[in-house]
Amino acid sequence: MTDSPRTPPRFVPTLTTVLDLAPEAAPVSEAPVHEEAALAETPPVHAEASAAVALDPDAQQFEAEAFRLEEQLMHRVLQRIDLSLEEQLSDVVSAAVQQQLDALIPRLRDEIEAVLRTLVSEALARELSENTGSTPALRARTLG
Repeated sequence: MTDSPRTPPRFVPTLTTVLDLAPEAAPVSEAPVHEEAALAETPPVHAEASAAVALDPDAQQFEAEAFRLEEQLMHRVLQRIDLSLEEQLSDVVSAAVQQQLDALIPRLRDEIEAVLRTLVSEALARELSENTGSTPALRARTLG
């Protein structure tokens, strides 16, 4: 066997970042021999790491207050947008419908006129065909 370090395969995860722990954290190599005593005296390393990252209570309160104010502001803005949006949408839809009606009215008139002409022509043709020769011609009356 050789003492030279081997390069692990590509798929084996490797450590790429070194984390600096808080100065109170004891290095692993200096841990006491008795594990029970060590666990009782020092908190676990992950607890110290999370405590080092956690914000102090004032900062947490400030963050919570900022979040609450942001939510209130967002709610107010959305309420105002809803009212304005409803009004503007109503105006835009009304204008679009009016444009469509303006374009549709002349075509409707032409269609209605064509249908009425056809109906009147057919009705007149039927009336004339049914009554041809059945009524005597009107004679002028003379007074005398």
